[in-house]
Amino acid sequence: MTEYKKTLNLPQTDFPIRASAAKVEEACLGRWAAEDTYHKIVESRKSNAERRYLLHDGPPYPNGDIHLGHALNKVLKDIIVKYKSMAGYYSPYVPGWDCHGLPIETQLLKESRVTGHESRVDILEFRNKCKEYALKYVDLQRAEFKKLGIFGEWDRPYLTIDHSYEAKIIELFGSLAEKGYVYRGLKPIHWCPTDRTALAEAELEYEDDRSPSIYVKFEIRNPKSEVNSKIKNPNLLTNLPWSVIVWTTTPWTLPSNVAVAANADLEYVFLMVESLTIPTVGKKEVFIIAEGLVEDFKSRLYHVGAKCHPIDKTKGALLEGILVKHPFIDKEVPVVLDNLVTLEQGTGFVHIAPGHGIEDYQVGLKYKLPIIMPVDANGNFDNTVPDFLKGKNYNDANKLITDKMKENGALLKQELIKHSYPHCWRCKNPVIFRATEQWFVSVNKNNLRQNALKAIADTKWYPAWGETRIRGMVETRPDWCISRQRSWGVPIPAFYCKKCGKPSLTGVFNQAIRELVLKEGTNGWFAREAKDILPAGTKCPFCGGAEFTKETDILDVWFESGSSFAAVLDRPADLYLEGSDQHRGWFQSSLLISTGYQGRAPFNAVLTHGFTIDDKGKKMSKSLGNVVDPQDVVQRYGADVLRLWVASTDFRNDMAASEKILKQVQEAYTKIRNTCRFLISNLYDYSHESRVAGRGSLLEIDKWILLKLNRLVERVTKAYDEFEFHVVYHSLYDFCVNDLSALYLDMSKDRLYCGGKDSPERRSAQFAMNEILLTLVKLMAPVLSFTSEDINKYIKFEIRNSKFEGKGENSKFEFVSDFDIRDSIFLHDFPKADPQYLDAKLEERWEKIIALKLKVYKELEAVRGRKELGSSIEALVEIGTKGREWAREVEAILPLVFIVAKVKLTDGEAIAVKRAPGQKCERCWIVKEDVGSDKQRPTLCGRCSSVVR
Repeated sequence: MTEYKKTLNLPQTDFPIRASAAKVEEACLGRWAAEDTYHKIVESRKSNAERRYLLHDGPPYPNGDIHLGHALNKVLKDIIVKYKSMAGYYSPYVPGWDCHGLPIETQLLKESRVTGHESRVDILEFRNKCKEYALKYVDLQRAEFKKLGIFGEWDRPYLTIDHSYEAKIIELFGSLAEKGYVYRGLKPIHWCPTDRTALAEAELEYEDDRSPSIYVKFEIRNPKSEVNSKIKNPNLLTNLPWSVIVWTTTPWTLPSNVAVAANADLEYVFLMVESLTIPTVGKKEVFIIAEGLVEDFKSRLYHVGAKCHPIDKTKGALLEGILVKHPFIDKEVPVVLDNLVTLEQGTGFVHIAPGHGIEDYQVGLKYKLPIIMPVDANGNFDNTVPDFLKGKNYNDANKLITDKMKENGALLKQELIKHSYPHCWRCKNPVIFRATEQWFVSVNKNNLRQNALKAIADTKWYPAWGETRIRGMVETRPDWCISRQRSWGVPIPAFYCKKCGKPSLTGVFNQAIRELVLKEGTNGWFAREAKDILPAGTKCPFCGGAEFTKETDILDVWFESGSSFAAVLDRPADLYLEGSDQHRGWFQSSLLISTGYQGRAPFNAVLTHGFTIDDKGKKMSKSLGNVVDPQDVVQRYGADVLRLWVASTDFRNDMAASEKILKQVQEAYTKIRNTCRFLISNLYDYSHESRVAGRGSLLEIDKWILLKLNRLVERVTKAYDEFEFHVVYHSLYDFCVNDLSALYLDMSKDRLYCGGKDSPERRSAQFAMNEILLTLVKLMAPVLSFTSEDINKYIKFEIRNSKFEGKGENSKFEFVSDFDIRDSIFLHDFPKADPQYLDAKLEERWEKIIALKLKVYKELEAVRGRKELGSSIEALVEIGTKGREWAREVEAILPLVFIVAKVKLTDGEAIAVKRAPGQKCERCWIVKEDVGSDKQRPTLCGRCSSVVR
């Protein structure tokens, strides 16, 4: 056999058997940078103005190394942009960073003695440090993203601290102000006492918290006769004290109480009870509670010996205007009516503090109630409260207030409950509702809410439930609080007249700030006085005053990032892609600003992805030790394994990552790469003439695999178009592992290795394998970018340097690749299905053939298991044709398909496996009856003898 081994066409390639990811990636990154591959791609598609696809990048914060969520997000975007570019679209990608905001400011406050809240010089110094910090991490994250193979305008990203970007924010603010959307008002907003700033809904996280649940007496102060005449129940006991019972989970807000709310449509019951509170234990009194909550109320108090029974009832509407005594402050407050009172829990009475809740605030507007706000920016009580609360933190006040009410008998019951409560998304501490003067965008002015809802309906959402989610948020959202009491950000561009105190936002005022910011950036606002910013002679439009002061608050960073569509794009984006939390964040802020500014959404479609979790479904956390570091993954497995992980799971759900999962992905990657390596290694002598010859004499098996290939192209293209990258992954994997490795390549090895070098059978196989390889490398390029580029280099090298050893004038024919050796794979067009291979009859026939192969394989394994045969190439398979009449049409190719020595068709239905007649060929190892027919080569079959002759 030694002498015949040299006659075999064994695979040859320099393509390494091991991936050597670090070396390959370094080489690719170097080449892409040296050849400016990204801009070549963009320029090559720029002429296709009508085929333009813009994916707009949502800006992350540059405040640390990238984490797995960053990698997931950027790889998804890169897959889309690369696919669209290869599909012929002009698809530039401009990455961005949100460089202002609390995350950076908080970090700098930890590291610096500069507070950011003192003199103008200190503020400028602090802001400069923030800028340095942000730019440092922009550079760091940019380098880390590039290592993932992300293409984009890395040298020209958009930064929210660019002067032109900041000026665009000022312009958008002015435009919304001119249309009447922007106003300043005293309203309760979410306030973080830790960071001392207002927060928008998008900056909240809801966590379970334990709060005191209390039942409190508000004793009725009206004369009983007056109440009786009002509610028309003259039989009530007038000699007992009457109280409405209020339930609340925020005792600390009681100092701001100005009313008690009931529901006009509910029935309220008068309960005669035996007092349970010190110092009136045993004394009888009357409690008023909603009828639907009486049993719940009784059950909560019975365990301490409560004795109570109803004596009458009335409609809630008749309680309006009754005065009740505050439980620990010497004042009376009215009973008011509102539908915010429900039977969901409590007593049917709600304490109203307009300074501590938006619903309470609405009730206050209705009844013209005062807004009391005794809590300062740090969450401490001021001097307007009773002495026992002055200077105390609101958290400590809960116990102080309940203790006070225990002493005076106002507290009926206290327990702790667990409920969802808003926390600051940065410091993770609980927030409070606190009424302060803030700037707002009105969502009801000029039908902004309804126009935004229409824009939502006009947008394509992936997945579809995203539309329902954001619609619900916009339908119920309050006005947008856009002011923040911080230093690192874009200032709210407003001037206050010293004479009348009214703010000016538009016209010459807005224009002056825009010009200043374009020239000096927003630092100019903090460095200059109002008189140095405004043109000489500027007058207040309200009173004619000539002296102004500047607003000290800055804009919500969501307003900044939400302005990116106007600062970066020249038309609506085809796609926004971010995590699902951005339905209440960037998607919504962009939507509201754009709808108010230009009457439509800034996007045509929105795609959301889930969050990263571990393989047990738990959220990744450093404290749990289940964080997967993308830099570590790249170092150990290579960037393409990380990219393949991104594509492997339906990212619209939360995505699990762990060491075990990454190893599984690496195994899948290795199988795909090895399949490509096998294809390359069998094309070492393939040439242009071979390609022509192969196309002209395709075997049916090769037509079948090309049919499968083109079905793959259809399926993968559709999956890319619909952002179903997990379908791309599974389709490519299944094709490589099942259609190729397990079937086609296994069935083709004999003719590739043992057939004549230029035989029609071998050239047919090589033609098919070349088409497969060229197609596969393009199909997987958007996902496996480094590997595809690397494989592409080897394809070109081997084909470019191959010689076709034909006869006569073709003996020295050198094949030159169809593609320039300098071309990146990303400069090629994405494959399209070739209709000439999409033969439905052939497809149907081969479905039957493969199904029959599986049955034959089962019989072969049974025989081999009994040690009756060694290899399948020693077997004769007899197949009954009853119900398989079609098999006679393909009888000649069945040995090749089944990888057996011989196939014999018989009558009946049975499938039988026997030892084939003949002898084993020393060269191809197949048992054949014509072994020895060539007397000069008695150990070879006829085919092998002719090949080596």
